[in-house]
Amino acid sequence: MNLQVENRQICVGNIQVVGVASSSVFLIGDTEVISLSSVFDTPPESLIIGPLVPLASGRA
Repeated sequence: MNLQVENRQICVGNIQVVGVASSSVFLIGDTEVISLSSVFDTPPESLIIGPLVPLASGRA
C-alpha cells in the first residue's frame, strides 16, 4: 500500500452527524497517535440491548 500525504490548510464550514456508533471516532485535522481501549466486566447474559434511538435533528 502506498500512502501519499500532503499537509495543507483545512477549512471545515459545516458538519452534520446523522448517527454515532457505540465505538466511533470523529476527527478533523491530524494527530500523531490515537489509542483506544475498552473494558467490559459485565457477564454477557446480563447485557440488554434495546431499540436504537436516533439523534435529534437539532431543527425546531
